[in-house]
Formats: sequence, C-alpha cells, structure tokens
Amino acid sequence: MISEAQFQNELDLIIKNAIREDIGDGDHTSLSCIPADAKGKAKLLVKDEGIIAGVAFAKQVFNYVDAELQVETFINDGDEVKYGDIVFHVAGKSQSILMAERLVLNAMQRMSAIATKTAFFANLLKGTKTKVLDTRKTTPGIRALEKWAVKIGGGENHRFALYDMVMIKDNHIDFAGGITQAITKTKKYLADNKIDIKIIVEARSLEEIKEILSVDGVYRILIDNFNYEDTRKAVALIGHKCLTESSGGINENTIRKYAECGVDYISSGALTHSVYNLDLSLKAID
Repeated sequence: MISEAQFQNELDLIIKNAIREDIGDGDHTSLSCIPADAKGKAKLLVKDEGIIAGVAFAKQVFNYVDAELQVETFINDGDEVKYGDIVFHVAGKSQSILMAERLVLNAMQRMSAIATKTAFFANLLKGTKTKVLDTRKTTPGIRALEKWAVKIGGGENHRFALYDMVMIKDNHIDFAGGITQAITKTKKYLADNKIDIKIIVEARSLEEIKEILSVDGVYRILIDNFNYEDTRKAVALIGHKCLTESSGGINENTIRKYAECGVDYISSGALTHSVYNLDLSLKAID
C-alpha cells in the first residue's frame, strides 16, 4: 500500500473535487433562505444496522468546509450500530453544515456498507490464519475511501493501484511469452529503474505454480480459480517459499472452505463492488 502521506493526499483530492462538484459557485438554496451568521446543530442518525465507517473522514470534510464547525463524537469508526443510534453532533454555521451534508452522507453510507460486508467476511474466517483482501474493483475517484472502509471492517488492503505493487496476471504472462519471461523481465525493469515494490504472480494451474517457484523474487502467488482440492495441493507445494492468495468468485458460502485449505489471503472484489449503502441521515436538532 501507499504511504500515509500519499493516502492523505488522495483524501484531500476527494474532498476538494467532491465539494467542487456539489457546490460549484454556491449553495444557492442555503444562501437565499438562511442568514450567513445563523448557527445550527445537526445529528448523524443511523436508520440501519451494521458497522459505522467514515466518522474520521466526515470530520475532515467539515473542517475543509468550515474550520469552525465543532463535532462531538458518540460512536467511532468500526463500531456496531443499530437503528436510532446517533453517531455524532455537528454544530456551527448552518450554511456550512448544509454544504458539507451531502458529501458526508454519501461517503459514510458507502464506507459503512463496505465495512459491514468486510466485517461479515472477516468473521467467517475467525479461527483460521486467512485474512480477507480487497481489490482494485473500486468506484473511480473514491478508491481511498473504499479501501479505508475495508480496513475499518477488519480486512486488509491489497495494492492501492498499479504503481505500488507488481501483479503479473494471465494477460501479462501471455503477452510476455510465459511465466519465467514475465518474472525475469519484471525483476530487471524494477532493478534498472530502482523501484522497490513487491511482485505477485497469478497461477492458473499447479504446473504454473511449479514454474513460478523456480524463479526467485516472488512475494505472493495468486491461486486463481482453483477448486478446494487443488488449492490444498498448491498450498502444500508452495510451503513457506512465499505467501499465498486465493481468488476467483469466492463468496460467503465458499470463503471458509478456501481458508481451511491454508491460504494466507483471500481477495474479494465483492467487498467494494457489491454493497448496498447503509441508511444514514443528517438531521437538524434544537
């Protein structure tokens, strides 16, 4: 994954672009009917059940819109919530609260949905050594939020993007002329360009795993679309030579069985691409 500074820069860009997109040259509804100096207070109300995520991000949004807004937190990121819970209060200029409202809700609803699904998957893996990973199958423009939500839900982040880890997949292998050629060329490229990032290689068969193991320098082998029996054979074959990851249509009905095959990680695009937003609202209070 990228550094904390790089990650924060991604968050800053998300906030800046989202506010630009939503407010443009002004929130004319609020500007027209609410005095500029009017003060107000609102609560973040939960109307669903799950894992809350995005509280820390909401604070960044409020601070960006108006540094004088004050947030009082009652429930933190990663906590379980139920219908009727109040996550926080925000107080300050009414216009500022309304300008931040939609971005806060959009982000927190989606982040909470992802954290909830991740926590569900992570719970299915309890008692095994296997950790659940996200993928790059994220919503364009808000990847940082979605990967943050996976961490809040108890999952692990895969690579952030194409630049922070090498992942040699089937198309790379075929275009490069084979597994050995792809790995050898990759290692030379990284050395020539003084790039220090890890290499993951996808395997489509046990024979491909044997070939991957014959070349040094691979951090993790992606055991893709294997059945349970072949996954167990692959894990035994790899041993402690490198880490293992299963992927390929793994869902809540199969994830435990793959974990019991002994893999270190299971990656699931469903954590981010197949979720339903948690129902949250921001309501004015006296």
